[in-house]
Order: sequence, then C-alpha cells, then structure tokens
Amino acid sequence: MKRCLIVVGGDYAPVGPVEPGDFILACDRGYVWCLREGIVPDLILGDFDSYPGALPAEIPVLRYPVEKDDTDAMLAVRWAHEQGFDAVRLCCAFGGRLDHLLSNIETLHYAAALGMEAEAADENNLIRVLHPGAYRLPYQPNRSLSLIALTERVEGLTIRGTKYEIEGAALQKPTTLGQSNAFVTDADISFDSGILALILSRLEG
Repeated sequence: MKRCLIVVGGDYAPVGPVEPGDFILACDRGYVWCLREGIVPDLILGDFDSYPGALPAEIPVLRYPVEKDDTDAMLAVRWAHEQGFDAVRLCCAFGGRLDHLLSNIETLHYAAALGMEAEAADENNLIRVLHPGAYRLPYQPNRSLSLIALTERVEGLTIRGTKYEIEGAALQKPTTLGQSNAFVTDADISFDSGILALILSRLEG
C-alpha cells in the first residue's frame, strides 16, 4: 500500500508514526511542523498564506493562488490520488479554527469517496472514514468510540464488544446515537451502506 502523510497547518502534534515508504507532503504551515520534527518532506504544497518564509531549493514545491476553491489539504489529497496513493493520513489536522477542522473531515470524506483509506490523528484523537464492510478494533479501554454518519443514512449497523451494542440498526441524520461508546473487549463494527466516521478519543484520567 502506498501511503501519503499530509502534514497540514492545525495545532502542532507529533507527525507519524512514519512507516518505511511513506511519502511526506507538507501543506503550507505544515512545513513548520516538519521542521520541528526534523522531518524532510518529499513535497511542499500550498498557497503559503500561513507560511511566508523561505523554502528549501532542494524540495519540490507546488504553489497555488490564495484565492481558490479548495483548501491546501484538499489539493494535497487530489494530488495524492492522481499519483496513485492508496491511503492518506492527515497530521496536525486538529485544533485552531473549527471551520478548518470541519473542512479536514470533509477532505477525509472526499478521499474515502475516491477509494482511498483516509484518517487523521494526533496523540489524543483518531478519525477514520469507513466504507460498508466489517472492521475489528483492538480493545482500547482508555479511549471512547464514536460513530458519526457522513451520509444521510447508514444501514445495517452492528456493533459488538462495546458497552452499548446494536444489531442491524440505521443511523439517520441528524442523530447522536453513535456518540461516546466504550470498549468492553475487541470491538466489531459492520454496516451495509453509507459512510461512517469512526472517532477514537483518549479519555481523561
């Protein structure tokens, strides 16, 4: 699997984990976070409205106008898809402006619609976009588990191995039915149609 780590300009968080063969793409201010981590990106992309500093001559740069329809993160996902990557992971995608966070979730949804594995993570949260199918999550007692419908309806949702289990249920927007579940053992999630956002959040204490 070819994976592209896209470092965006949200609040700083450790980048990675970086696996052998990962392609590192820094978006605008994401280049600053790469510098903090001592990571040399393979490509730098953006309109550079949030990073006006000098860029290294030895790293390829894709420049875009500030006035454009897509965010830098969306442009990065489009580029990754065109280059044949199978998976994207947004790093430093949380914190800061709420509209940026929501647009990053939309970007993950877009990546998943293209058939890519799509997720964003920091040390406290992970968001993964799921297509219909079956998934097993390892037992994580220090994290909550939430499922949010990204499409108007999700059908045939079954959740086992958690405090609140359901069988063949439907999530119809708007709803908060899938919010704040808890692991009892390894969790099994399956559904027949629609698209879900899986959110794992570290519990305090």
